[in-house]
Amino acid sequence: MPFTTRRHFLSTVAGASAGLLARGALRAEAPGFDKAQIAITLDLEMARNFPQWEDAHWDYEKGNLNQAAKDYAVQAARRVKERGGVIHTFAVGQVFEQENVDWLKGIAAEGHSIGNHTYDHIYLLAQNQNELQFRFSRSPWLTRGRPLPELIRDNIQLCTIALRERVGVEPAGFRTPGGFAAGLAGREDLQQMLLDLGFDWVSAKYPAHAGIVDLHGSGEPPSREAFDNIVAAQAESQPILYPTGLLDLPMNPISDIGAFRNGRWQLRDFLKAIRLAVEWCIEHRAMYDFLSHPSCLGVVDPGFQAIDLICDLVEQSGGTAEIASLDTIAKRARRQLGAQGPEHIRNNDAEDQK
Repeated sequence: MPFTTRRHFLSTVAGASAGLLARGALRAEAPGFDKAQIAITLDLEMARNFPQWEDAHWDYEKGNLNQAAKDYAVQAARRVKERGGVIHTFAVGQVFEQENVDWLKGIAAEGHSIGNHTYDHIYLLAQNQNELQFRFSRSPWLTRGRPLPELIRDNIQLCTIALRERVGVEPAGFRTPGGFAAGLAGREDLQQMLLDLGFDWVSAKYPAHAGIVDLHGSGEPPSREAFDNIVAAQAESQPILYPTGLLDLPMNPISDIGAFRNGRWQLRDFLKAIRLAVEWCIEHRAMYDFLSHPSCLGVVDPGFQAIDLICDLVEQSGGTAEIASLDTIAKRARRQLGAQGPEHIRNNDAEDQK
């Protein structure tokens, strides 16, 4: 591994942060936690190629969750709660058009978090309306004549409204559809828009790594270099504070979509990558944000082996790691960074400090 001690890790991240600061990407160095912060997150959306490889229609109805995906999310939440933890979900607003959302109300009632994942699973870095979403490309009359920034803002706000009205809760953070290697660095316009919409933290960065090889279902395991690259990417997956005051909680490689769609991995290889990544984060008291999708994970891992493995590793950590929601991690990251959120959305940390 590229880092052998926590001190070396923190000094290396601080050095990288200084370089990014010079380019206007960060306002503070990455935090070091007293305990490793482990988040289990589920993006509540349908995924192309699942459950059948030829499935492509989900691109046009990302939020129309099938029963299997909803059942998996509910069972995952219960499973983690039985182990003393919580999960953090991110909902695509289209799901609130379904007749029954009691399953999602149940997840909220059990103390799990639900964040905003836009209404139509839009691409925030789109340069034109055709890039915004497959649905809008096929049905341009849905967006014609409206400025792109307005479409992006309204799509995010619409998800917040739907979550309030159908589930009765405020969104717990925001996750961009698709992760970006640089996060939202250099996009102060998007950062400010999200701040204005009431979010003081987002999950937008997904570091580049060389852990993906298209194996075309051959069953050949990833190379050692692929696993090494995924472990190395954990240092780039730590909390970032942008100059605007917006906090970014990156997604830690490798995601289920990255492994099973892009890489055509086997479950055993995915579990190995998770183990290596979580062990690194525990050793260095870092954050690990597990990115998964019930529509994918439920097909390739129906026995919840990935989620159980994460819980097992936390339990075996000897108290040096804990499972937490991203809301909680965001508050702790701000304290470690010595930074408060912008005045109009400043967090009240009193409850978290009890």
